[in-house]
Amino acid sequence: MTKTHKMTLTAMMIAIGTLSSNLIVIPIGITKVFPMQHFLNVLSAVLLGPYYAVAQAFCVSLLRNLMGTGSIFAFPGSMVGAFLAAKLFMKFRKVHFAFWGEVIGTGILGALLSYPIATLILGQKATLFGFIPLFIFSSIAGALLGFVILTVFLRKKIIAMNMNV
Repeated sequence: MTKTHKMTLTAMMIAIGTLSSNLIVIPIGITKVFPMQHFLNVLSAVLLGPYYAVAQAFCVSLLRNLMGTGSIFAFPGSMVGAFLAAKLFMKFRKVHFAFWGEVIGTGILGALLSYPIATLILGQKATLFGFIPLFIFSSIAGALLGFVILTVFLRKKIIAMNMNV
């Protein structure tokens, strides 16, 4: 895949993530759960690689925050999840590793990185492990959708596994 193709696909995913953030967002406490971001993270991790996946996650998080449909917690969760999903997929070349990378990256690591943002920057009372259930629920829902779609696309040979990631 050429650089132009990757940039175009990244822009399309950013547009989908930004537009769908008005439709599919679940406010829980001080967070706004958005499973569509995890779906896009798995797709971009497998199709585009770590740099484009992180760029896509950052841009969607930024645009969601600017539009008021996201929270500051979208940054650490989505970016770490996209990066880990892409790195694990590149290492093992199996879609289920991208799924687990997204769930662990967002659900655990991103949640832990959100704790200092909540307590130090926002001044909110939060427990260290309070974000993990919310982030894991959201990341499993979205990443599972990405996993299923990618698995079907690979079986039907809509996309090829020998992608240049």
